[in-house]
Amino acid sequence: MSNVRTAEADPPWEGLRGAELHAACMQAARAGDRTAMDRLVAELTPLVWHVARGNGLDRHVAEDVVQTVWLALFSHLDQLQEPRALAAWLITTTRREAQRAHGRKAPPLPLTDEMAETMPGTQPAPEAEALRAERDRRLWAAFGRLSQRCQELLRLTVLAGRAEYRLVAEAMRMPHGSIGPTRGRCLRELRTLLSAEGGAV
Repeated sequence: MSNVRTAEADPPWEGLRGAELHAACMQAARAGDRTAMDRLVAELTPLVWHVARGNGLDRHVAEDVVQTVWLALFSHLDQLQEPRALAAWLITTTRREAQRAHGRKAPPLPLTDEMAETMPGTQPAPEAEALRAERDRRLWAAFGRLSQRCQELLRLTVLAGRAEYRLVAEAMRMPHGSIGPTRGRCLRELRTLLSAEGGAV
C-alpha cells in the first residue's frame, strides 16, 4: 500500500484542533477551497445551533439564524481579522441574530431542549412523560438562577463535550485548564438549586 499522501487526502488542517483548525480552514476557504468551508460548517454548526436555541428561538427560527450566520461569515471571509477567534465571532454573531429574530432580549430561562434531554429520567414510560415535564420545569427554573457565565459554560460544555474543552475555553476566553473545574462547580450549584426546587439531577 502506498504511503504517498495527496493534498486532497491530507489537507493543511489535518491533525489540527480548535483555533488552529479553524485558522487553517479559514485560510483555505479564503482561497476558494470548498472542502475547507464544509469542514468549518461541520465543525462549528452544532455550536451555532446551540447558541441560537439557547437564546430562546424555536427550531424553525433557529435554522434561519444558523443559515444567516454562516452566510454572513462566508460573505465576509476576508474581513475576519483573527481566524483563530472564529468560535467567539460565531457565538457573538449568533447571539445578535437571535435577538434580532425575536426583537427582544433572550428569555430568562434559556435552557435548551438539547440540554434538558441530557438529564436522565428515572420513571418508566408512559408515566415518565408527565413526571419529566415537571422535572424539566424545575430544572429550567434552577438553571435560570445560575449566573450568566455558568449558564453559558454549561450550554457549551454539554454541546461540545470534554474533547472540545479547548473550543469552549477560546469562546469564553477562559484558561483551558479551568473549564473542567468551573463546569463542576456550576453543576454542583445547579444540583443545589434543583434540590431546593424539589428535583434531582
